[in-house]
Amino acid sequence: MPMKLRRRSDGHNPFGELIGLCFEAWEKGSSRCKLDVRDELLNTHRVLHGGVTYSMADTGMGAALYTLLEEGESCATIEIKIVYLKPVTGGCLTCVTKVVQKGKRIAVLESEVENDGRLVAKALGTFSIVGAASPNNQPTTKSPQRDSQKSPLKAPHKRKPREPR
Repeated sequence: MPMKLRRRSDGHNPFGELIGLCFEAWEKGSSRCKLDVRDELLNTHRVLHGGVTYSMADTGMGAALYTLLEEGESCATIEIKIVYLKPVTGGCLTCVTKVVQKGKRIAVLESEVENDGRLVAKALGTFSIVGAASPNNQPTTKSPQRDSQKSPLKAPHKRKPREPR
């Protein structure tokens, strides 16, 4: 059963609250969040800091993936590549995210960020899917143990050094 998301985080996403991020929608494999650009989010050139746009994509990806996770599963960002297409100086940002592919342990997602209807960034992200954490914060999913008699570990192949020419 997928985890339930809240429109208001009530402290669940303090960083999102700090930058003013809120979700308009999330459904199976997708999410849409928005953010009003404020002076506090601009860099020294009076342009929206790229980290804000990146954070929207990252958070939107997490929310979209959570709609597909089973009870006790969680996810974490492995990597995100983002392309900034146009500068943002004001207005409202909207980030629409879709799950491209979800496997058992890895998911790929894409986000498009618009500023008042104008495409300003595209992002592609890879997320890890993990099982529920135990009380000591260790994943409860265990790796299969090797049976040394059935599948012995082989020593790594060593190359012979090249002879000088």
